[in-house]
Amino acid sequence: MFRSLAKVGSNTLLSRVLGFVRDLVVAHTFGANAGTDAFFVAFKIPNFLRRLFAEGAFAVAFVPVLTEYKERRSFDELKRFVDHVAGTLGAVLLAVTLAGVLGAPVLAMIFAPGFIGSEGKMDLAVDMLRLTFPYLLFISLTAFAGGILNAHSRFGVPAFTPVLLNVALITSAVWLAPQMDRPIMALAWGVFAAGILQLLFQIPFLRQIKLLPRFVFAPKDEGVRRIGKLMLPALFGVSVTQLNLLLDTLIASFLVSGSISWLYYSDRLMEFPLGILGVGLATVILPNLSKRHANESAEGFSHVIDWALRWGLLLGLPSAVALFVLSGPMIATLFQSELFDATDVAMSRQSLMAYSVGLMSFILIKILAPGYYSRQDTKTPVRIAVIAMFANMVMNIILVFPLAHAGLALATSLSATLNAFLLFRGLRKEGVYQPAAGWPLLIVRGVMASLVMGGVLYWGVGDLQSWIGVPVMDKVWRLLLWIVLGACSYFAILAVVGIRVRHFRNHAS
Repeated sequence: MFRSLAKVGSNTLLSRVLGFVRDLVVAHTFGANAGTDAFFVAFKIPNFLRRLFAEGAFAVAFVPVLTEYKERRSFDELKRFVDHVAGTLGAVLLAVTLAGVLGAPVLAMIFAPGFIGSEGKMDLAVDMLRLTFPYLLFISLTAFAGGILNAHSRFGVPAFTPVLLNVALITSAVWLAPQMDRPIMALAWGVFAAGILQLLFQIPFLRQIKLLPRFVFAPKDEGVRRIGKLMLPALFGVSVTQLNLLLDTLIASFLVSGSISWLYYSDRLMEFPLGILGVGLATVILPNLSKRHANESAEGFSHVIDWALRWGLLLGLPSAVALFVLSGPMIATLFQSELFDATDVAMSRQSLMAYSVGLMSFILIKILAPGYYSRQDTKTPVRIAVIAMFANMVMNIILVFPLAHAGLALATSLSATLNAFLLFRGLRKEGVYQPAAGWPLLIVRGVMASLVMGGVLYWGVGDLQSWIGVPVMDKVWRLLLWIVLGACSYFAILAVVGIRVRHFRNHAS
């Protein structure tokens, strides 16, 4: 699993780096204004539904059942199951996509009610939503293909696929936007094209394993019905973080223009370590947990979770500290321009600091939730998600008044912390997860090394004003220097206190 994590992590790193380039290009080309607010709403709606139909509820329902077919049944039965799921999922997605395109004005009003009364902003959001919504169809089928490949230990291909989205959006911003009457519309066309490209990219690899599906509509198939039953509760449970972010967008639409964009850019930076580590770990452990559950290996099941949690602590905690301390320098370096000014930097910094508080919790959710879904238990995470959702709503109302958009980000982090705690407690109470020896000392060592690193970074980067108005390349080299020094200080302390990589590899057995 260590090798699989490295493969997923490296491809995801490439995607996230290109994602940074994408966001940098968008920020420098369009700034943070009503137009970008409209695009981020138009992109966030199908992106949210993608989390439900793709990486979210569908994935956690599909992969365990697919793994069971792969482990216990013949190849012909596996192929028939894949064909039936493809046809049924495709039909549902097509219907949802058509409804979304036709109902774009209603969706825009539901998810961004603050746009009502601002005709230009609302009309722009609706026009872009009609282009971005079909992305749901293509990317969900891409995720379906990725689930098949992951179950066959082909982790690298699905992890590389998001690179194509970033390439499409960068190309749209640089090449297509100058040729359009409404330049911001180029980004919506880029999303549409990216969905098609990502789906086509997976096809040759499915042919290699002889599982390129035929689309057979079979809603009464035994396996399809099992996925449907598992998906219904998981639709809400697995996507609580995304629902919280959508609530942030809804409330932020009533705040000053730019608030949605500030939240978007800070969320994107927070998603960098979460995508590499949290999503990478979740991608690797879900099929492994499903396999151990299918083979009735309780000890092996617990070892997989323990292995993932150790890596989550080893890399997640310093990432959260670094993100908090470097929030201002990172945003100033990546996004500041004539259109994204010092005020935008300061506002985005506030929400990024708030998101960084919950980074460890977001990672833990990615690790702990598969402990339920791999056992085909989708009801328990739903109960937990409902509690976290209500907590988030209450905290949104409490924190938005004193902290504005940053209060929304902090509420999301705090509700994620509650979610992670309840998931962990549930696995322990059920006896599914038994921590291996050495956790208290490991936590002390990890916290100690992270605090030292945080102190080094805080001392070195200075205040935010020293990053404003500085030439871009000077900021880039300065930021890279302190990232490297911070990482060196962290791993040096780990080495001094006796932590070695082999301590984490041992738990992948």
